[in-house]
Formats: sequence, C-alpha cells, structure tokens
Amino acid sequence: MDQKNFIVAIVLSVLIIMGWQYAFPPAKHPPVEQTATQTTAQPNAPTTAPGSSTPMPPGAPAAPGAAAAVPTGLPLDQALAQSPRITFSTPELLGSISLKGSRIDDVQLAKHRQELDPTSPPVDVLTPLGTAHPYYAEFGWSASDAALKMPGPDSVWTSEQKTLAPGKPVHMTWDNGQGLIFGLDVGIDEQFMFDVKQSVENKTDKPVTLFPWALIVRHGEPKAEGTYVLHEGPYGVFNGSLKEFGYKDFKDNKQQKIESTGGWVGITDKYWMAALIPDQKAKVDVTLKGTGPTPETTKYQVDYVGNGVAIAAGATGSTEGRLFAGAKIVRVMDAYRDKLGIDHFDLTIDWGWFWFFTKPLFWLLEWLYAHIGNFGVSILILTVIVKALFFPLANKSYAAMSKMKRLQPEMEKLKQRYGEDRTKLNQEMMQLYRREKVNPAAGCLPIMLQIPVFFALYKVLYTTIEMRHQPFFGWIHDLSAPDPLTVFTGFGLFHWQVPEFLHFFNIGLWPLVMGVTMFLQQKLNPAPTDPVQARVFQFLPIMFTFMMAPFSAGLVIYWAWSNTLSIAQQYFIMKKHGAPIGKKGAAAAVVATTDAAPPPEKKAIKPPKPKKS
Repeated sequence: MDQKNFIVAIVLSVLIIMGWQYAFPPAKHPPVEQTATQTTAQPNAPTTAPGSSTPMPPGAPAAPGAAAAVPTGLPLDQALAQSPRITFSTPELLGSISLKGSRIDDVQLAKHRQELDPTSPPVDVLTPLGTAHPYYAEFGWSASDAALKMPGPDSVWTSEQKTLAPGKPVHMTWDNGQGLIFGLDVGIDEQFMFDVKQSVENKTDKPVTLFPWALIVRHGEPKAEGTYVLHEGPYGVFNGSLKEFGYKDFKDNKQQKIESTGGWVGITDKYWMAALIPDQKAKVDVTLKGTGPTPETTKYQVDYVGNGVAIAAGATGSTEGRLFAGAKIVRVMDAYRDKLGIDHFDLTIDWGWFWFFTKPLFWLLEWLYAHIGNFGVSILILTVIVKALFFPLANKSYAAMSKMKRLQPEMEKLKQRYGEDRTKLNQEMMQLYRREKVNPAAGCLPIMLQIPVFFALYKVLYTTIEMRHQPFFGWIHDLSAPDPLTVFTGFGLFHWQVPEFLHFFNIGLWPLVMGVTMFLQQKLNPAPTDPVQARVFQFLPIMFTFMMAPFSAGLVIYWAWSNTLSIAQQYFIMKKHGAPIGKKGAAAAVVATTDAAPPPEKKAIKPPKPKKS
C-alpha cells in the first residue's frame, strides 16, 4: 500500500467526518405534547404527578421526577443500609432492590472490575441515593385524580421474599389505604434483564384509570470514556429508528418528547448501559430531560408513560415492561433482540457508519478469540486475513508505485530540462506515463476502498467490551488501555505520576514501534516531487506517533502489524518490478539522473548597447 496516499486518505476522511458532524449535527426533535391514546375518557382538571410539584396538563399524567435529595457522598454500604432490600446474585449481576420506592438501584457486574487488578471493586451500573452519583430505575403508576394516593419515592413496599434469583421472581406490595393494592413482580434472567410486572387490585366500589410509567434517573454527567466516534448518553429506538442525544442537549432544563410504538430508551456509557423496554406492541410517550443548573448537578431522566389502564371495581389491572442493566456484550444484545423481539436492540452498540463491515469483522475476531484464547493474537491474525482479502488490490497499488519509483530518474531529467515551464513539464510527464504505460493514480482507488475497513476495525477494537482488560504478551495487560511503558517512566524502569502537561509527550513503546514502521514504509514509496510535500510526508510518522500514543494498545498493535505486513508485501513487489530500494537504490537513481541529464542550455550573451552621446 502506498503509505503516503493511505495516510492522506485517512486524514481527509477524518476531516470530512468531523466537518460533516459540525456542519450537519443530528436533527433535534422539538418537544411535542403527549397524545397517548387511552382506554377511557380523561378528566379535564390538571393534577400533580407523584414526586413532582409541576401541575400536570389534562390527559395522561407524566412520569414523576427524580426522588427527593438525600445526603450524598456516602460509601455504598452506608447508602444501601438506609432502606430494607431484596438481594440478588446471578452469574453476571450482583446487587439489591430497595423496598423504599421499589427502586432497582444497586446493580454491579460480577465479571467486570473497575480496574485491571482482579481485587478491585466490581463495575457499578446502577447506584442508590446517598452515593455521590445516584443512578437508578423505578416503575410505578400515575393518576389523573389527585385524590388518589399513589406510591411514591418514599413509599415502603413489603415482600415475603428476601432474595431474587433467575426463575424465582419476587412479589412486592403497597396498600394506599383507599382500596387500591399495588403489586410489583420482578424477575431476573441469567444475563442482565429484569422482567417487571405491575399490577393494581381495585377493592373500591368504582372504576379507576391509572397510567403505568417507568423511568431511569442519573445524577450528574459522567466522564466520557469514548471520543467523537462513540456515542455516550441518552438514546433509544423510537418507531423503528435510532435517535441519539448528548448530555448537552438537555442543559437549561430542556427536554425531548417522542411518541413511539415499542422500542426502547436508555442511557449508555462506553461499555454498559441501563435501558427501559416497554411492551413492543404498546404505544408510549417517551420523555428525555435534564433538570439542574450545572452538568455536575443536573439530573438526567428518561422515561415512558403507557396508555391508561381502566380497572373496574373488584378487578385487577396489569402491565409489563423490562429493564436492561448491564454490559453491552454483542451476542447478548443480539439474543435479546431475537428472543424477546426488542426492536433494534443490537443498536445499543455503536457500530458506526460502516456497520456492514464492522459487525462481520467483529464476529470473525470473536471466533478467532474463541479458538486461540488471546485477543491480541486474534487481532494479528485478523489483520493478516484482511490483508489477504485486499492482496490483489494492494498488489496493483504497489506495482503502480514501483513503476513510478523506477521512473523517478526520467522524471528528474524532465524537471531539469524544462525548469519553471510547468505546462511543458506536465505535457512531457503525461507522454512519459503513456509511453511507459504507467497510471500515476492507479494506487489511489485500491487504497480508498480500504478506508471503510480501517474505520470498521477501529470501531471493533475501540467500542466492544470484549477487548476490555484483555491481555496480549509482555507488558500489555489491557488491550483497551494505552501502552503503560512510556518515555517518562523509563519504559517501566521507574514509576511516578507523570504531570498532566507532559502527557502529550509521554509516548509508549508500541506507538514508537508503529512510528518506526510508518517511517520504514515511507522509505519504500516514491518521494513527492515537490520539496515542501516531501518535508511534510517525512513529518507524518512523527505526527501519527504522537496522535496514536493515547489510543488503546490494541489499535496501535494492529496498525504497527499492518505496516509490517505492508512493508514485506511492498518490498517483494518492488524487487519484482526492479524498483530502487533503500539508500543504494536512491543513490543509483541519482547517478542515473546525473549521467542521463543533458547539460543545461547556455543563453547567448548579447553585447551591451553603445551609449548615446
């Protein structure tokens, strides 16, 4: 591959993508008034939703707001001790459900640690009120009749079961003292899905209409782990279409309201998320909003409200929904999409624009990992496979570049002969290309076709949780983290906290290897005829070494290995076509140019004109 054209193509592609995103940001969805279809006529008097002091408009009440503020910054064990709980432990999840408010607010990943150290605490997906950044889910009911007492964030539910397990759901109840008994049945599977059945038994002598809702609240904006190529924040699938929102979309108490049939809505981090899944055939009103003066204190909430459920006197009404709280494992998300019929649930993972390349590459990478047992080696083999698929195109590119390099002596002769006459020089260059049957642009198209594969591999290696905390060999214990052996740590000889202002220059060993391979490959390519361009391309390996230094080691290893394979392939083809290689080849080209170049034409010197007397 012509490294010069490859780098230029990548840089241009990145600039185009960033420019497009800046010039044409995702469409904003203007707030629309809720118009949920209901089974009975609705009261006309405004009411107040539970947990909120905002008057509700006529019709379906909205979901309540976040629970009342409590002391924050408590250790997890102290925060959990503030309310009675139902505990659960599965192969994938650890945690508990608060009987106060019936909140699912304590969910930890059993197989994923916060740090590489296996003794570090498990990753927290949801955290209770009282901690520094509460993050929880609730299910409940709203009523248009303000006289009805509904369960709220401080309501304490009762349950005979103390533990929740797969196949063994728990039943919680709460009595409003007015003849309505609320029930909540929560089940859990072997992975990350909670099944929630809400019910209301009407023991009064008149019918009531209640509106089921579910919400997720997150206090404070988390630190983003990804970059502009990875979405983190509120998102969902509404009416079969994925819509993504940034946290900044909800500053100044802004909100989005969307009517949808089925789908899902949630808040995602790089590797894990929490999402609400209503009945896929039901119409719901979805709201995404933020309330608070600053990003640190804003409470971000996503919720949905279902159609009104009319419950006759002496009857029981119910509705069902689900909560996903866990890691975004590809095979798990696909299984939920297929088995539970959740619309586009595989899109919870950000596959990017080139999803048609990205997902097949991931499946191949995971298949290799299942047979090899080392994710880093799988990356190396995957790179070889990709190189093999593009071998014919790369050969065409390298052959064209080899011919161009072989013609450099002739091109230098033409430059010396025609000097500053650019028009004549270009004409002679084109004649030379036609005579030697060389297409100077032949190497560009094959390289451009590889750009989607490059970005697809980038997304696979950067986005999927499967690579997190996966070791390679030697000092690389986490392929998703930057190379730990850096310049300012003496490549591991001593340990100290490198000041933040030096991080840009704190380059790891693998980025240096990548930079060297880029430099060596550049030496195999024909140098640009323009001296300024030649200087710029000489600087590219240094620039990309600094640019790739903070990226995950898996990506850097992939690029260094890809460069190495390209060098071997290009060297073989150049030898085959007789193109000059290395210093000896360059010296031979210079000698050939000097020997073959005609002496410069001497201009006739005119005698000076006689001065007039």
